[in-house]
Amino acid sequence: MKKILTSLILVLSFVGTSDAYQLLSSKELGRNDAKNQTVVVKCTTDTGKVSTQTCTLRRYAKCTGTGDKKNCSGWQAWQDLRNPRKEYSDWRSAASACCRAKGLR
Repeated sequence: MKKILTSLILVLSFVGTSDAYQLLSSKELGRNDAKNQTVVVKCTTDTGKVSTQTCTLRRYAKCTGTGDKKNCSGWQAWQDLRNPRKEYSDWRSAASACCRAKGLR
């Protein structure tokens, strides 16, 4: 099992957009079919202040086969745990969609 990555508190701004997030934590746990990566971000208000509302985003390992013949490589798409049916190519787009749905950025 991989060690939990250190918690980060970092405000990220993206060139060309007005989205800003405060990354609270990022961790990668498990191996093979149990492997997952989770990112938690805080949204910001229109004035740039950090909100108390968070978005939790997760992706799982991409696996094929069963039992001892299970082969895992790569990752599935990112999901917003609030609405896991939607998939995103990266955690930033998932965070943006989640925060926008809450009326934030």
